[in-house]
Amino acid sequence: MLKKAFLVVPIAILTLVIGFDLYMPVLLTLLRRAATMAEVQVRAYTPGTASMAFVAVPNIDVAKKLAGEIVKNKLAACVNIVPQVTSIYEWKGKIQEDSELLLMIKTLTSKVDDLSEFVRKNHPYEVAEVISAPIDNGNPPYLEWLSKVVSGDAEPQK
Repeated sequence: MLKKAFLVVPIAILTLVIGFDLYMPVLLTLLRRAATMAEVQVRAYTPGTASMAFVAVPNIDVAKKLAGEIVKNKLAACVNIVPQVTSIYEWKGKIQEDSELLLMIKTLTSKVDDLSEFVRKNHPYEVAEVISAPIDNGNPPYLEWLSKVVSGDAEPQK
């Protein structure tokens, strides 16, 4: 931040000496950039605030219905439907192999329990998979958007 001050002061002096109209746009641009950088530093992401959750589903109809309801109910900001997953697992003493789809759900960590409950109530499987992991890092604007959407603080659509 100190380096920026060393740039701004000489430009301000040049503005006074050489002419306001010539250097003022440059000065304003530098000041805007400094303010934007300070704002980004203040909005740093806290690791673990957001989480990814995964849910296996039997078909595209179930995938779209669950994904839509999850987003509509603000249990997640985004759900990706990943097709063509082959699941091999043990169920009731037998090895099973099924073709499934995977929901990759981005949400707030504080919503994972609510998400799990919603999936249990709305999933066709007797025991629905809902596993999650915290997001340690990522694109700050994306993580900020995720937080705003799930918390209900997103800007309304125009």
